[in-house]
Amino acid sequence: MSTQIAVVGGGAWGTALANAAAAAGHDVTLWLRDAEAAACLEGARENARYLPGVPLHPRIRATARAQALETAGIVLMVTPAQTLRGVLADLGDVIARDAAIVLCAKGIERGSDAFMSAVAAEVRGTEAPVAILSGPSFAVDVARGLPTAVTLAAADAALAARLAAALSGPTLRVYHTDDVRGVEIGGAGKNVLAIASGIVAGRGLGDSARAALIARAFAELMRFARAYGGRPETLMGLSGLGDLVLTASSPQSRNFAFGQRLGAGASPQDASGGKLAEGAFTAAALVDLARARNVEMPVAQAVAAIIAGEASVDAVVAALLARPLKGEAE
Repeated sequence: MSTQIAVVGGGAWGTALANAAAAAGHDVTLWLRDAEAAACLEGARENARYLPGVPLHPRIRATARAQALETAGIVLMVTPAQTLRGVLADLGDVIARDAAIVLCAKGIERGSDAFMSAVAAEVRGTEAPVAILSGPSFAVDVARGLPTAVTLAAADAALAARLAAALSGPTLRVYHTDDVRGVEIGGAGKNVLAIASGIVAGRGLGDSARAALIARAFAELMRFARAYGGRPETLMGLSGLGDLVLTASSPQSRNFAFGQRLGAGASPQDASGGKLAEGAFTAAALVDLARARNVEMPVAQAVAAIIAGEASVDAVVAALLARPLKGEAE
């Protein structure tokens, strides 16, 4: 059954998800804040800035008119984690109260240390239907219709199943779960740990070191998830291990590329290359939350220290190698 879907955010991921939703048989409104950018996207039928060479699906209409969101039954919020609160507040009067909000940013809000679902609950109210979409997915793959599988989580299992069915299409397979916190932790945490993997690569420490780091980083993520109520099987799935494997091993990942430049000697300010790396903002919040529940996360702490300018890459590597030997399960 066709559903009116809105996508808020006209970057690479927003455009890719709009294409995927349209391919699944829905009419899609792609909303951009900038009127000129929206008109250009609608006229060219291509997001030349973020996804050059990938045409917009015919069922997508790009616009900057907020009122165009009023009739959407499903709204995908594809904005950076640090701006989600403001964008939701700005659009609060036009998005229907019973519309399902699907949060597509992978991060933790800096300052409040709030997960994305908590941010949405504060802005929209605890009764508003909210879901999380996460998993191993590069925007260009989804936009081009290459096979991709992700996870959608909602506290209401029936809502999760309905939304997963609506968003699944010919090449995008959406699994569902009611473990919201587990999916959120997997998506946010893997960004920080992918930066660590990039640092190892950029420093030329070898594939053996990087494989070891990814394995130990995943153990950290599992400990953190248990402390905050996430289920182990969720972290072993697409939104945890699957996403970590993808983003910790490919320069296509902004977080991996950010870390790679750090490892090669770039400053945190220069390492972004003008692109958003969510993990750079999430690192400190992740460490704060870990400390609050006495969760040991040395890799995440190392990343946060490097980004904050509190430690050099070489000093952090030396400190990690000097840690006391333990049983692998500890």
